[in-house]
Amino acid sequence: MEIKTRRDFIKTLGAGAVAASLPSWIYSCAPGKKKPNILFIMSDDHAAHAISCYGSQVNQTPQLDRLASEGMRFDNCFCTNGICAPSRASILTGKYNHLNGMLDNKLEFDGSQQTLPKLLKPAGYQTAMIGKWHLKSEPTGFDYYKVVPDQGKYFDPLFRVKGSWPDTIEEKGYVTDIITDEAIRFMQAANPEKPFLLMCHHKAPHRPWMPDPKHWEQFKDREIPEPPTLFDNYAGKTEAVKNAEMTLERHMHPMDTGGLTAPENLSGQDLVRWRYQHYMRNYLACIASIDDNIGRILDFLKTSGLEENTIVVYTSDQGFFLGDHGWFDKRFMYEESLRMPLIIRYPGVVPKGQVNEDMVLNVDFAPTFLDFANVAIPEDIQGESFRKILRGRTSKNWRQSAYYHYYEYPAWHMVDAHYGIRTNRYKLVHYYGYTDEWEFFDLQEDPREMDNCYNSPDYQNLIRQLKEDLYDLQKKYKVEKPVPKQIEKSEISLF
Repeated sequence: MEIKTRRDFIKTLGAGAVAASLPSWIYSCAPGKKKPNILFIMSDDHAAHAISCYGSQVNQTPQLDRLASEGMRFDNCFCTNGICAPSRASILTGKYNHLNGMLDNKLEFDGSQQTLPKLLKPAGYQTAMIGKWHLKSEPTGFDYYKVVPDQGKYFDPLFRVKGSWPDTIEEKGYVTDIITDEAIRFMQAANPEKPFLLMCHHKAPHRPWMPDPKHWEQFKDREIPEPPTLFDNYAGKTEAVKNAEMTLERHMHPMDTGGLTAPENLSGQDLVRWRYQHYMRNYLACIASIDDNIGRILDFLKTSGLEENTIVVYTSDQGFFLGDHGWFDKRFMYEESLRMPLIIRYPGVVPKGQVNEDMVLNVDFAPTFLDFANVAIPEDIQGESFRKILRGRTSKNWRQSAYYHYYEYPAWHMVDAHYGIRTNRYKLVHYYGYTDEWEFFDLQEDPREMDNCYNSPDYQNLIRQLKEDLYDLQKKYKVEKPVPKQIEKSEISLF
């Protein structure tokens, strides 16, 4: 249907299906001070280096570029655990996974705990969750939700809606379009006298990649530039890196290349190149749908009158390897996986077209939104508000290092459990699941992380200091032990 203004929508809504599915509080009237709407848009596995405003060599994203030109782009936003469900839990709670309980993708999120929507509701916020949830338990703290089960499907997806959990319905069409339709419908029907928190979570571009045919046509014959580290031979790196099952050469499945099998005569670098081209075309075509729908939402906000008082956030649950180091997927603390895209627009508050290099984390999102809503930030939230940074004022005591911890081993891709510290220049990582190994990178001298300098005599004093800093961060974040008892070594998780 044609998207009009909220007023037009409510006039024509009548007793239709959307009206029946939305809760009665949406139409209620409540006085109060105007607080900003928060529209949080998150994709799944969208690497920052697949966004043109981040300098991508492989993709053009005009609508995300538009958002960045009207707001602030963060170049050093990092996840705290590079896998889907744990990152989502950290965003909801503002806490690291050893405290929110979502260490890996196998566990079920404890919905009884404190979350962002639960904290915003007493402040008058209408709260909704639409799209990919991926936390197994029923969403709590949301007045309205419509979420895909598990990973969801690209075509004719199922959705679970509020009611008798899980109450499931099917929608016809392409999942990115449908999630956007539902998000717009929610905003159209929301009470204009009350602010809203809308978490709009896309399935795309998660594997197996199945693009909309209209976008596939744009990419099917395109030659995608190869990353400089496509043929990393892992010399000098840990056994954990060498044994990970996520290489294009040895571990990519035909489902990742559009169901196609490489010609039998291809091997070695020729095979890697063939797989790279085919999977990247599908991956980027899925992103094209995300970008188009970002444009739809921005247009709606403008025509509906919501633009000026709505904080728009775009991010991904973590990064993704686009052939970097010969890999696909994520999980490792390497830059391409660690870095999350983050673009935020708030007209009149966030300066336009700004690029920020301060270090922000996914655990910072919740306290930042609470800060903008003038809601007290609970003491047990581990993240920090970066509201001042968004206004162009970085405090002198803002963090200079970030703590990361990946737990899920053994599991799909067999990436060893590891934790580490990243500063503005250096990175130190400890693998401990089945090995006991370290990696150290000087990101200024080696931004592509090709040279593990852990045993280099030139860096030993610095490494000793970084270990002390790493242990200090573990104390700060209340990490009692590196191997939590909750991890069952016999379980395998697909994604």
